[in-house]
Amino acid sequence: MNNKKKTGLGRILEIKGMGSSLTAFAGLFIIYFVFGMIDHKVFSAQNNLNLLRSMSKYLLIGIGQSYVMITGNIDLSIGSVVGMATMISATLMSHGVPALPAILVTVAAAVVVGILNGFLVGKFKLPPFIATLGTMFVTRGVAFIVNGNHNTDNVASGIGKEAADRFQAFFYYGKTLGVYNTFWIALITFIIFFFILSKTRSGRHIYAIGSNVDAARLSGVDVVKTTIKAYAVSAVCSTIVGLILAAQAGMGNMDAGNMYEMYGVAAGVIGGVSPLGGAGLLLGTFGGAGVWQVLENGLNMIGAQIGLQRIVIGVIVVMAVLLDVIIRSGRFGKKAE
Repeated sequence: MNNKKKTGLGRILEIKGMGSSLTAFAGLFIIYFVFGMIDHKVFSAQNNLNLLRSMSKYLLIGIGQSYVMITGNIDLSIGSVVGMATMISATLMSHGVPALPAILVTVAAAVVVGILNGFLVGKFKLPPFIATLGTMFVTRGVAFIVNGNHNTDNVASGIGKEAADRFQAFFYYGKTLGVYNTFWIALITFIIFFFILSKTRSGRHIYAIGSNVDAARLSGVDVVKTTIKAYAVSAVCSTIVGLILAAQAGMGNMDAGNMYEMYGVAAGVIGGVSPLGGAGLLLGTFGGAGVWQVLENGLNMIGAQIGLQRIVIGVIVVMAVLLDVIIRSGRFGKKAE
């Protein structure tokens, strides 16, 4: 009888990781309304549009890092890949290469980094911290040398003002249905990778190697191929953020993407993605990215110092990971002896 009564909401709540995802969204709305009560400008239409646009970068980075964390690994090269993508695309365009070919070359370069990360971790079994720390330095080095250790000129100087305006409008300044294109790009990316992770065999394999890599291998999962896929997703998401930053500034900045790998970790773990692997939903990452951005926006609007912002967000990240460790250890629900 009880099973027959489980419909709709009951079945949704039974999905592994859904509780953490919903908690992230609940926290998001609570934080939003608290800051809104303190400063009503938080509720303004323009601030909400800016929130969605700014959150999109954290969401994209969070998607990539979440894929990798679910495999039980981490990607420290994300921020540097963002910087590399920003510099490669802007350098090519500022030297007259049309936007589309510049974007394709940028994506190809980033995917190579993702594949390399996957091989180092999956095939050669390097600790992910060491492997991606190495590629972090390499890709940041590429970001510096691609334009001779200088930030680029404005992309309009190479491809012309009209083409530059189209590029910047598509990735950052333009709107569709009244919402900035940046958000639509992030949302479409989220839907695609959410579907892959939750509805395909590749997604099941990603969870499997994060839960128990040896058991996954014995059950026929290609661990190397799956690890490469996860890191490739991370690289693609980082590339999109790099293009967004290039469009936002209209040029390439060698320091673009600094610390973004940590933003990705924050978005994931706040949303319930376990840094220990095998658990978490991208839906939670969406909520985690929102929590991060609303906190940042709200603290800015009430005049909080940047140091305080980092402390608050850092504490939240640590508490989220601590909670995951406690839950996995089974300490909740144990009776005192």
